Amino acid sequence: MSTARRGSLNAMAQYTKHPVAAPPTAPERESTGHLLLRGYIILVLIVTFAHAAVYNLVGQLGAGVVLGAFLLATLGIGIPMLARQHPQPFAWRRLPWSAVGYTVLALVSVAWSQWREATVVTWLLLAAITVNALFIAHALTWREIVRALASAFKWILGLSLALELWVSLVLQHALLPNFVDLPAGKIDPQWYWVRDNLFDGGRLQGIVGNANLLGIISLFAIITFGVLYAARVRWRTTLALWTLLAAYFLFRAASATAYVCAAAAVVVLVVALLMRRARTPRSRTRIYAVAIGGSLVLGAAAWLLREPLLGVIGRSSDLTGRSNKIWASVIDRWQQHPLFGNGFSSPWLPSDPAFANWIEDHGITVFHAHNMWLDVLMQLGVLGTILIAIAFLSLLWRSWFFAVDRPRWDLVAHREYSPLTLLPSLFTVVLLVQGLTESTPIMLWGWMLLILLSFKLKTTPLLGVGERERVIERGGRRRRVP
Repeated sequence: MSTARRGSLNAMAQYTKHPVAAPPTAPERESTGHLLLRGYIILVLIVTFAHAAVYNLVGQLGAGVVLGAFLLATLGIGIPMLARQHPQPFAWRRLPWSAVGYTVLALVSVAWSQWREATVVTWLLLAAITVNALFIAHALTWREIVRALASAFKWILGLSLALELWVSLVLQHALLPNFVDLPAGKIDPQWYWVRDNLFDGGRLQGIVGNANLLGIISLFAIITFGVLYAARVRWRTTLALWTLLAAYFLFRAASATAYVCAAAAVVVLVVALLMRRARTPRSRTRIYAVAIGGSLVLGAAAWLLREPLLGVIGRSSDLTGRSNKIWASVIDRWQQHPLFGNGFSSPWLPSDPAFANWIEDHGITVFHAHNMWLDVLMQLGVLGTILIAIAFLSLLWRSWFFAVDRPRWDLVAHREYSPLTLLPSLFTVVLLVQGLTESTPIMLWGWMLLILLSFKLKTTPLLGVGERERVIERGGRRRRVP
């Protein structure tokens, strides 16, 4: 090769060392306003999931004032956002209409309610939770929602550990709600906020004051921390430590419902991961057949062997009085008004004469049916049950395909799955399984999750670039695609 030719090639190589793209720049930082918005939403989630702690701290009236204050704050923040169409126009057409219809029916039931004061009070609670859930889904991206949930769960778990330690090491005796001094004589343990069981092996109740509730929140925390860990976020070691704390509380809460929900979540997670690995429609069909068939067999076996299985975890065959006492009374009351029910009230207000001393457990008036389907049936009849069934089945359908379908909005068919898309389906399954023995999926944080996830799945069915929104979520921040 001639010298001139070699020099020409060297010059060309020299020029190609410089990239065509613009030089790298520092990533765009989130505005202070958006950081404050996320902080406020985390506070809303803490107050909603740990509402029992607020109730035990400031009483029934104080808890109502707190929720009312948050509702006013949300409206004060959200209305200007809607006027500016920020961060994007509110998707009115994509509201979870079956859940909205249930909310409207609950309000209309004042006309025939057998407990009108309780209907009005609890509907205001339902409306406040609905507004907050819609606001969160509109204001935050999927990644921000998961991170906000993780932060809320960390606060609840951390405060639960701090309260349990304070009661055991400093107070050294059980704690009653509102920090009331212990009266003379024996008190039923059901009245305690914290039972001082941290070092004696008993069930822990945490800051929420209820072992079953602490167990479910711990399970939600494990799911949230797990998907974030799988998404390879920063501070994974710290996240693993929080997961260990949540697992410890799940174990010490000793909630049979939480254990069954955890088992169901594991099954759904395994099936979802297998579906993601399936290469052909035939493979997916086989997975569906095996999963559905196996679930039916396991469900039948669990029902036939329910007495010995419940005995292993220290529960009676009537589910701690649910079937013989609570459910039978609820069904009797539903039969009086089967189509439209007796009137909305979630939870039941112990101060209302219709519920005071109606069903008691350890001398305490029960405030829900311990089965969300029977609860809805008694309150809003067959019509309300149909609406709530459509709401949960729609959420289950959308969340499942959000988890197992590969993200696609153009001709590229091989994008990577995101671990974050597993969270809605796992949460939904936990809510549905818990709803068999508890009514919390239709109250407070359960209702918030139903509205939040349903609305977000309808408005943003893809994580990343939406076909309609044309928004890229990079590091939890939105940017418009030109």
